[in-house]
Amino acid sequence: MITVIEQAVQARLVATAPKVESVPVTLGYDRADPFALRMSFPAPATLEGVEVSWTFARELLTVGLKRPTGLGDVRVRPYDGDRIVVEFHAPEGIAIVLMETEEVRGFLDRTDALVPSGLEHLYLDMDQDLAELLRDSL
Repeated sequence: MITVIEQAVQARLVATAPKVESVPVTLGYDRADPFALRMSFPAPATLEGVEVSWTFARELLTVGLKRPTGLGDVRVRPYDGDRIVVEFHAPEGIAIVLMETEEVRGFLDRTDALVPSGLEHLYLDMDQDLAELLRDSL
């Protein structure tokens, strides 16, 4: 059974230090962490020159397809009928990423087929999480 989904999407970086117009971004989702998704940027598109990943709520991306959402480090909003904007706020500055709405929607549909929205709690392994917490405290 599939438990991890990864999908490459083309993204346009609007505001970033190294001037990169279009980069392949990888969207990732793991059923073991059902509330979150990951967006990874390749090394040439980052200030550090290494791959950088941001992890944030799946719901943030889902809601952001329809209306502006997010108050913290990650904010999402529709841009036009065909694209969405994802903003990443960090001490180094703000990166604004444009992605095709349909590509993102397709990725979210795949995550929803794996773990239906609203039922994420059923996929949490509380015993394992508690064991990890206790192990780390020793």
